[in-house]
Amino acid sequence: EVIDELGVQGDTIGVAPVGCAVLAYHYLDVDMQEAPHGRAAAVATGIKRMLPEKYVFSYQGAGDLAAIGTGETIHAANRGENILVIFVNNAIYGMTGGQMAPTTLLGMKTATTPEGRMTETQGFPFKITELIAMLPGTYYVTRQAVHTPNAVRQLKKAMTKAFQAQKDRRGYCLIEVVSNCPSGWKMTPLEANVWMEKNMFPVYPLGDLKIDGSICKNP
Repeated sequence: EVIDELGVQGDTIGVAPVGCAVLAYHYLDVDMQEAPHGRAAAVATGIKRMLPEKYVFSYQGAGDLAAIGTGETIHAANRGENILVIFVNNAIYGMTGGQMAPTTLLGMKTATTPEGRMTETQGFPFKITELIAMLPGTYYVTRQAVHTPNAVRQLKKAMTKAFQAQKDRRGYCLIEVVSNCPSGWKMTPLEANVWMEKNMFPVYPLGDLKIDGSICKNP
């Protein structure tokens, strides 16, 4: 909707890494480039540097962005690459069998943590968005959701702001979207939304973490 309303369909290029977002090009009618797992930030960087007038975004899950792609993610953000990263966080490897992801909550059961994630063996949930917000190259960092109509409207505002920032050459923007995974969580969609509000939002609170290059005091 944002791409349509801004009238930039012909100037937008998306990057969909294999694994977390391999089929994204079936759902978005813009030019799309496939990237190896974890390498979306590197591919998006190359596209943007060669075609700086284009709007370039990546669409990544937690495993892609915060596990195998941590290095690319952190360094692209620190360099201030003028791209938008859309980070979908459902706290699980939703497309490859329901294994534990970097963002899996403590005590959360997955295919690889059948007794629940424990700090002694798997460490803490990785709040990579907070880490990215602290880097000097980042311009706009926010965490949103899509579980209610109002949440969708807030996300749409964030998307618009990020696209405008890219047009103005402000630097790196990241939008984390806290999402559910009914199949991976073994819940109905309604149950998953309730569980997400009760358990995900306290760990991953919604709101802006960095606006116009400045850290927010109360994200």
